[in-house]
Amino acid sequence: MRAVDIIIKKRDHCELSREEIEFFVRGFTTGHIPDYQVSAWAMAVLLNGMTPRETTDLTLAMAQSGEVLDMTDFVKGVVVDKHSTGGVGDKTSLVVLPVAAACGLPAGKMSGRGLGFSGGTLDKLESIPGYRVDLTTGEFIRQLVETGIVLSGQSRDLAPADGKLYALRDVTGTVQSMPLIAASIMSKKIAAGAQAVMLDVKVGLGAFMQTLEDARALAGIMVSIGELVGRRVVTVLSDMNQPLGEAVGNILEVREALDALHGGGPQDFREHCLVIAAHMLMLGAAAPDLVTGRRMAEQAVDSGAALEKFRDLVRAQGGDVSYVDDPEKFPKAKFIETLTADRNGYVSKLDARLIGEASVALGAGRAQKGDRIDHAVGFVVHHKIGDFVERGQPLLTVHANDAAKQAEVRESVRAAFGWSETPVPPLPLFYE
Repeated sequence: MRAVDIIIKKRDHCELSREEIEFFVRGFTTGHIPDYQVSAWAMAVLLNGMTPRETTDLTLAMAQSGEVLDMTDFVKGVVVDKHSTGGVGDKTSLVVLPVAAACGLPAGKMSGRGLGFSGGTLDKLESIPGYRVDLTTGEFIRQLVETGIVLSGQSRDLAPADGKLYALRDVTGTVQSMPLIAASIMSKKIAAGAQAVMLDVKVGLGAFMQTLEDARALAGIMVSIGELVGRRVVTVLSDMNQPLGEAVGNILEVREALDALHGGGPQDFREHCLVIAAHMLMLGAAAPDLVTGRRMAEQAVDSGAALEKFRDLVRAQGGDVSYVDDPEKFPKAKFIETLTADRNGYVSKLDARLIGEASVALGAGRAQKGDRIDHAVGFVVHHKIGDFVERGQPLLTVHANDAAKQAEVRESVRAAFGWSETPVPPLPLFYE
């Protein structure tokens, strides 16, 4: 078998065999197939798709490219993982995992870095000085057993093929491929040994799935893969036409997550976290139903138990907990500018993709593989769709460390807002 023949076969709309997929994944993992050939193959997959059988074979090949854990050997109870398909301002994991762990549910998650205009959980956590995202498999297991919560990147032992492909997709324009998204998410979950998986599938302008039809299809693929390998999987379809919460950018989002763990934060973000946490608690058999799960999640926040569990997480992974206790210690951007409304009206659009792309332009994301992240830059959005805004009121605050980049994004973020003279209903948080 040759890699080039597999690329050509997928380029020509043909279905790959399980053996061909396994050969390709194995060759990429070992370094025998170079990045440029994998990039060509990923583009062919993006353009021509994969059958459900191909997607399942790809998922299993990526999961089996390294060690596959069985957490029942180490942890009592159901280990529940949570994953979002990516969005703008989505810092949900920073709140939901501590909430679940505070309610007694073991929460172990392997997260990723930012993809395209979508922020990454690892990049946010690395805003906290000292926080380690490179735990070994042994450290991952030990921390989950001892602390009940772990939030790390992929170890070299777990789904290494996905780790390599994940980095390539970000810089080759292949992030939006539905089979690659499904395989990436589910291979990590299978490898990390979670018995149940909570999936938050984003829908809209700031998501990789822009229609409900595509989001349903992606959710269906991942549920099917979960069933095939004996995992319980629940998906929700949530809105990503506008940023979630107010903060977009790594430090800004960490601070907003801390606000939520203190019982505050934007109402839409808090509600989103409570709904996801309730589903996780029911999925992990810690709550008999969603109403009880919701009540447990609220109590975990109100009592301070969830915040304490976040402190445990940061401490366990080498982070400086003083930044959790005093968020004012986080570095701030040099240039902070608030853009104001130049008219009266109702906000009818707040294009999450434009906001996300502008945050990457500021340095909050990566334009090329290996780019350094500027953790301090980003935006704070002051109004959402449905709000009435008067001329001169704050619309959005820009946090920048480069005056040229600050000037560059001004018009693009203004263009993200649409206006109406008549009332506009707010967007739903969840569709189904």
